[in-house]
Amino acid sequence: MDTVSLAKNRYTTKAYDASRRIPQATIDALLEQLRHSPSSVNSQPWHFIVADSAEGKARLAKSTQGTHAYNTPKILDASHVIVFCTRTDMTEGHLDAVLDQEAADGRFRDEQARITQNNGRRHYVGLHRYDSKDLQHWMEKQTYLAFGTAMLGAAAHGLDATPIEGFDSKVLDAELGLRERGYTSVVVLSLGYRSDADFNAGLSKSRLPASTVFTFL
Repeated sequence: MDTVSLAKNRYTTKAYDASRRIPQATIDALLEQLRHSPSSVNSQPWHFIVADSAEGKARLAKSTQGTHAYNTPKILDASHVIVFCTRTDMTEGHLDAVLDQEAADGRFRDEQARITQNNGRRHYVGLHRYDSKDLQHWMEKQTYLAFGTAMLGAAAHGLDATPIEGFDSKVLDAELGLRERGYTSVVVLSLGYRSDADFNAGLSKSRLPASTVFTFL
């Protein structure tokens, strides 16, 4: 796979062909890639909500009414939309669930390895909760790692995509009952196939030169 070409050719889609649907097998593959995203100390502080029906997308679009109305068509006309959610706290229950899953997946050669992994992860959680006092921000950064995984995955599957931060998270959280479940919405990703009316498709990509963004030691 030529990942450089994927990075150069993908772009932020501004208009979707509402008549085109992503094949289920493609979505299944993308979601499985998303589930395997990396996170610091395998903390996985995320949840993903997928909308592919008109009713589901309409619920998500409520969060773009008013100030963010320019993003409404990007949600309604897309084939699928994923809401990336972050935990509002790193609970004991979640930490235990991650550890138990690691054990079930054969990550530990013995009980001491399990104890070491558990202590290491809890150390970093405590560091961000009590010392840095940025636990929420830290968890959101892990969610953005997953977001990047999904963006590259979409390009690899020949899908068009739109990262959306222009929405009202309070509205979306209330609509989906997220905070009652211990999550909050962070970013939204629309997926599908571009419309012929998408002006951004024909524009050249612009990035700062390598000499500006890289320092070699």
